[in-house]
Amino acid sequence: MRKIIHIDMDAFFASVEQRDNPALRGKPVAVGGSGRGGVVAAASYEARAFGVRSAMAGSQAIKLCPQLIFVRGSYEKYSTIGKQIREIFYRFTDMVEPVSIDEAYLDVTDNKAGIASAAQVAYEIRKLIFEETGLSASAGVSFNKFLAKVASGFQKPNGQTVITPEKAHDFLTALPIARFHGIGAVTAKKMNRLGIQTGADLLKWSKIDLATRFGKAGIWYYQVVRGLDNRPVRTSYQRKSVGAEDTFSRNLSSEEELSAELACLCDKVAERLLKYNDAGRTLTIKMKSADFEVITRSKTYSDSMSSREVLFQRAQELLLLHAGHFESYRLLGLTVSGLDSVSFGGAG
Repeated sequence: MRKIIHIDMDAFFASVEQRDNPALRGKPVAVGGSGRGGVVAAASYEARAFGVRSAMAGSQAIKLCPQLIFVRGSYEKYSTIGKQIREIFYRFTDMVEPVSIDEAYLDVTDNKAGIASAAQVAYEIRKLIFEETGLSASAGVSFNKFLAKVASGFQKPNGQTVITPEKAHDFLTALPIARFHGIGAVTAKKMNRLGIQTGADLLKWSKIDLATRFGKAGIWYYQVVRGLDNRPVRTSYQRKSVGAEDTFSRNLSSEEELSAELACLCDKVAERLLKYNDAGRTLTIKMKSADFEVITRSKTYSDSMSSREVLFQRAQELLLLHAGHFESYRLLGLTVSGLDSVSFGGAG
């Protein structure tokens, strides 16, 4: 029986900014851009109370919370703190799987401190994170990765939830379907229409019926609602690319409109690069016409890129070079590959 901890920093980017600027403490803060095409990369808990969420358009966030304070943020600062937090993890175990700059899975079945209780290990880690960085973290503790991940979100901020094998069935059957990790808003609505509101409802479905309705994901749903997840904590992982794409509500044709959409994509990709602590050398733009014809154009640069400003400058050059290919567009996509990933693998 494994002992797995999922550590998730609380509103990481926004909390760092509030820590470093006392004037921001207790106020609604968003890291990201508020202008046209701007996207919220992270929101403080004060901002979340108004409905502000990450990946939300900056203009929408301002409507929900007119007093919202936008901060551009610092890739280098967040990366440095992320490394400091990972160093704390490695004091307890070498079995660390970073998911992003602000969360990770830890296998503490055999931990360096010799602590029998995984819940106690999680508490000690969270205590050290606060003492050494001034930031709070939440934790989920269980016997597999799925349950640990779900549990880490239950007592945020600055809390932890333990799900033992004895408690797993009752926990999962009572769990609202939208809180199952891996079931997004669209899938949750589809399940709700099928009468699946909680884990108890999902448990009634056969593996064949779930696979018929949801494909391979249906088999995963069948397993996790039964507390089955045999995935090990992986100590080495290399992400190949980071990207985003948008399908427009109406076809676009002017360069001004396309540039505005591209700016929004650049915000999303830059935020994801920051979250994964990545930078890349190859930029690819994807364009789909009103007739569903697709073209992609790529360019590789001598230096790695991650900032929103550099991404937008280079992506706009690619866009303007090839925007005349179609009369109108229904989709734009942007991908950064050739990544230099510094947050995965080993203790360094």
